[in-house]
Amino acid sequence: MEQARSQRQVNSRTGFAIEGSRATCVGNWQAQELHDVEKLMSQVKWPADAVEFDLGGITSLDTVGAWLLFRTIREIDDGNRQLSVLNVNEQHQKLLDLVEDRSESIRKPPKPYVPGVLESIGRHTSSQFLQYFEFLNFIGKLAIVFSKLFLRPWRLRWGLVVKELQSAGVNALPIVGLLAFLIGIVIAYQGGIVLRDYGANIYVADIVGLSMVRELAPLITAIIVAGRTGSAYTAQIGTMMVTEEVDALRSIGVAPLEILVLPKLVALVIALPLLTVFADAMGLFGGMIMASSMLDLNSSTFINRLTEAMTMNSYLSGIGKAPVFAAIIAVVGCFQGFRVYGSAESVGRQTTISVVESIFLVIIVDAAFSVAFSKLGI
Repeated sequence: MEQARSQRQVNSRTGFAIEGSRATCVGNWQAQELHDVEKLMSQVKWPADAVEFDLGGITSLDTVGAWLLFRTIREIDDGNRQLSVLNVNEQHQKLLDLVEDRSESIRKPPKPYVPGVLESIGRHTSSQFLQYFEFLNFIGKLAIVFSKLFLRPWRLRWGLVVKELQSAGVNALPIVGLLAFLIGIVIAYQGGIVLRDYGANIYVADIVGLSMVRELAPLITAIIVAGRTGSAYTAQIGTMMVTEEVDALRSIGVAPLEILVLPKLVALVIALPLLTVFADAMGLFGGMIMASSMLDLNSSTFINRLTEAMTMNSYLSGIGKAPVFAAIIAVVGCFQGFRVYGSAESVGRQTTISVVESIFLVIIVDAAFSVAFSKLGI
């Protein structure tokens, strides 16, 4: 009896008590009154055989109170007890029935929809075609801005171009030079070992010179720049998209393509051919060092053979690819930056996509150049 009396005194308007196997609910069972009642009901030790719920004393009931009653009744019913609900008026019973119907979605949450194989392929294909369309649209807008700027070149922000030249060109010299030097060493060593067995050491200059100047120097330089500079373009513009700086530029009447894309594009088109020339020199230098140290081919002989093996067409065919590679890297990097939305996670995702797509397109275009040069006899 002492426990029952203490349980009735939850507050002045809401009560809950147990006397034997009978549970009595009285008062106002609405959300703002039920904090203490819920705590009390969670501490009750229900009878093991049968429980009677008397709801006749409830004066008002909302969905929170109905859910508390339903949850408690369900816990009692799941304990293999005989349960009886007494003195429920019609309005309260409708609310309890409604809560019971809606509770099925909570007890058995719907399984997430998993598309089939064909649907997944269709969605991915549709998404890719949409991205291609957006990319072509971006190139068209960039061409329009560039044509307007071509007629009025003084509108180009040359200070930004110089800054991008410093970042994309001068700062990239160490890594480009080092890798080109090491590649020249590797080519000279791998090719020279085979040629030495046939007494044709001198032809290592042909292998190093033609492979570096025509293919490897422009391709390796473009891949390095794609991973280093193209990713930086995407991250910079993507961060500005997240922080709404691009929207701020539009709001003050500044075209984002004119201030964010064109200086990068112009700077990279200038920097990448120069980096390629530097990579040519470092690759040939690495091959010459390896030839003189491992293949008994002195520097003067190497240089004389190099001038005989290489032609101006071979040299210009490699340099001529560089501006095209630069345009691809700059356009893809900036395009993926403008596709960033939402959060920093999107910045990382689009940066990864930018690097992968840039390298993929550079290799595809390089293969196309090779086929074209072969057809033209260059």
